[in-house]
Amino acid sequence: MTEPNNALRAARLRVESPERPGISLSRRELADLVQEWVLTNCQRVIALDDNYIGKLERGDYRWPRDAERRAGLRAVLGAASDLDLGFRRPSRTASTLVDVDRKQFLSTALGVVAGAASAPLADLVVPTEQTPLPAVVGRFEIEQIQAATRAFEACDREHGGGMLREAVEAQLRRSVALLDASCPLRLRSELLTAVGHLGHTAGFMAFDAFAHHDAQKLFQLTLACAEQAENWHLRAGALASLARQAFWQGDFDNALTYIEYGLVRADRLVPTERAMMSAVRARALARLGRVHDTAAAVGRADDEFARASSVNDPAIIEWYDLAEHEGEVGHALADLASHGAFVTEASTRLASAQAGFGEVFVRARTFCQIRLASHTLETGDPHEAIALAEQPLQISTSLRSRRVTQDLGRLHALAARHRTVPGIAELRTRIRHTVEVP
Repeated sequence: MTEPNNALRAARLRVESPERPGISLSRRELADLVQEWVLTNCQRVIALDDNYIGKLERGDYRWPRDAERRAGLRAVLGAASDLDLGFRRPSRTASTLVDVDRKQFLSTALGVVAGAASAPLADLVVPTEQTPLPAVVGRFEIEQIQAATRAFEACDREHGGGMLREAVEAQLRRSVALLDASCPLRLRSELLTAVGHLGHTAGFMAFDAFAHHDAQKLFQLTLACAEQAENWHLRAGALASLARQAFWQGDFDNALTYIEYGLVRADRLVPTERAMMSAVRARALARLGRVHDTAAAVGRADDEFARASSVNDPAIIEWYDLAEHEGEVGHALADLASHGAFVTEASTRLASAQAGFGEVFVRARTFCQIRLASHTLETGDPHEAIALAEQPLQISTSLRSRRVTQDLGRLHALAARHRTVPGIAELRTRIRHTVEVP
């Protein structure tokens, strides 16, 4: 009979849930947090779910063999050692190696070591044996894809899309292969949605790294999964991302076209999705100089967001909160500054956004801080703009985002208009030392 691991369970119950203040961490939350920790600190994706945590707590498993998994559990639960979590390495009997020819064993081991030392390092990480696909794809495989997506999204928001592109794309290739395996009809739509959501995450990472061709293919993959799954939410998310990509490439007409496609049968979308898409539409309209149309789109976005409820939001839109909304609208209104419209409102929205982002939304907050500094340089006090640029300049050194780099380059160019202002020369020098600018 197995002995329950009371130490592990007690450690989990001592940690507060990040989602439900005052309530202990659930097994699912612990699994998700450990996955995120391993991904961020070890650049590795591990499969971990609440079922595995339950087996650890029941004592079915006494020693997680994966060192990264143990490290993640210690970090999340604040444990100083494996023993504090009740983990005990299995003991080995004296007879374990009795039948082994020790001389041959040592000779073989030394040969392996010598071979490894002389081999190119890149050759040592090329897999020679692929993990076999399951005969039947079920709930477990779908939940693995969903867990990997959440972990990659968390890392992307905090560190930028250039950090783990290869890792997410490797995970995506395996996930896409599952679409050719047998899957119960009742789970087929859910599998397609999970693969499509992971594809969207991979696409956004590629987009953030300005790998535009790759990003477009991945967004098209998401769109195809959405169509097959008949998932209108995933479809809208893919089209909104294609619109954002077109916008960043300066193709504002196509950005509008993608958004219009995404709003077909808008009645099937939740208010949060309609708010997000109207805000993206406003940004494209603003770049085209259509002041009245931009104001109308912002008004629709605000109206929809006022009706939004996160309780009803699907996973693909969970990221769009008040801070994101204020940021999108603030960017759109700031683009109208050259027309002398909404100057104060743009500053207010951008300031609200950068103050409202949580700790993990580093990139989104940095975008708003850089844009607020640029907007202030264009329309307000250059000395205030220099102060506003301080924090995003510090943070940007830890981000791997070509979009952030481009925005800093724009700030550098705008600052050139105020060369005689004290502090501007130093600001431009710091930007050049942080990123490459023309």
